[in-house]
Amino acid sequence: MHSLRPSGKVRYPATKMIESATVKEDPHSLEIDDVRPGSSKTTIAISQEKPHLQLSTKKRVLTSLTGGAIAGAVAKTTIAPLDRTKIIFQTSQKEFTYKAAMNVLGETYRKEGFFNLWRGNTATMARIIPYAAIQYAAHEQYKLLFGAKDGKALDPLPRFVAGSLAGATAVSFTYPLDLARARMAVTQKEMYNTLTSVFWMIYKKEGVRTFYRGFLPTVIGVLPYGGISFFTYETLKKLHGDYTGGKDPHPIERMCFGALAGLFGQSASYPLDIVRRRMQTAGLKDYGHLYDTIVNTISLVLKREGLVGGLYKGLSMNWIKGPIAVGISFTTFDLTQRMLRKYEIFT
Repeated sequence: MHSLRPSGKVRYPATKMIESATVKEDPHSLEIDDVRPGSSKTTIAISQEKPHLQLSTKKRVLTSLTGGAIAGAVAKTTIAPLDRTKIIFQTSQKEFTYKAAMNVLGETYRKEGFFNLWRGNTATMARIIPYAAIQYAAHEQYKLLFGAKDGKALDPLPRFVAGSLAGATAVSFTYPLDLARARMAVTQKEMYNTLTSVFWMIYKKEGVRTFYRGFLPTVIGVLPYGGISFFTYETLKKLHGDYTGGKDPHPIERMCFGALAGLFGQSASYPLDIVRRRMQTAGLKDYGHLYDTIVNTISLVLKREGLVGGLYKGLSMNWIKGPIAVGISFTTFDLTQRMLRKYEIFT
């Protein structure tokens, strides 16, 4: 049975007697009868604290998987046109400027129509839904493995490692979908009409090994990205709790925490993002065979395009879309997971 404690809005001296106290339909109020002369029923606010509920492993995993899937879908759909534009610059030798990026968006709209700004988003959803689901669920499990209990934050090092391992786990399961999404983003609709056609044509023309081309730089890049992102977000939530006495962050505050997490994480791993995109789309170019290893890809990009114009091409756009996407993702996951557990969607 839950305990009822006066909130402090109405207090009676200990020497006075209260004849009765009943809980009204509103669980946050208490109605009392006082025997003092001229007294009447008074409603006071109460605090009704639920005891910590121990979640089963099944429920913990299912709520994390579902929350992660929804978070990934919402975040990526929101920034899909900017993401597609970024990939176009990453996989070409075009010089990136904001004006050039806007021209690409405008040209796509004029030639292919409004909805083609989201071209490749089907492949993105096919990838991001399982990716985000696995990443968030794995992160929850790694936190438990490293000793996090009752919502308490891990120490800094395991906090970072849990995020890194969560990202690596998700990438390992979903990488071919990421490659297919990159191919669809940089080609015309006539070449790859559906996600199925991407897989079939890659298998037919380039072989099975191509499905994991660029996997190594992706994993190397996701280790700092996942580690820094989750570390930053969890750290900021912990600092907020310490400062406010344990209060939950407001959704807008969660968005800001996630935005900073995305900014730091993507900035640290961005050059490897360029490398993986070049390797993923190498089969579409006459000189694609030159992008066969991480070292060769980095050397070729540096030689032809330079450090800033090559390995950091499009980073400034990432500073716009990345924080938005990561902020939305973390916030959506936290709120969705909480709702699923509160209303016991999974029994």
